[in-house]
Amino acid sequence: MIQVEDKILSELIFERKFVCDLNKCKGACCVEGDAGAPLEKDELGILENVFPKVKKYLSEKSLKAIEKNGLYTKDEDGEWVTTLVEGKECVYTIFDDNGTAFCGIEKAYLNNEIDFKKPISCHLYPIR
Repeated sequence: MIQVEDKILSELIFERKFVCDLNKCKGACCVEGDAGAPLEKDELGILENVFPKVKKYLSEKSLKAIEKNGLYTKDEDGEWVTTLVEGKECVYTIFDDNGTAFCGIEKAYLNNEIDFKKPISCHLYPIR
């Protein structure tokens, strides 16, 4: 293990190449896990600002979870994370016709509606 500031990294990240193969994983990183995606403090305000443009892409279940629990929440360790839908997928997750998960924030970005692509922890996955 290697420590960089307050992060602990496995040495495997220097030995193995990780490439997201969306056709294989079907966006599992948006769905699996015991908490939402970790958020940087400055991303909280960004999520608040982009939400009006993003919400049209989200499911009714996601919108209800956001209404009940907020755009983000604190996990067991007191860290900010994206809210989950019924303890499963991130509230910003959208699904295509094949059941592949995508990021609703990123969809708004790709449609040139916002200038924030998605949280940095999502970019860096599986390093969080």
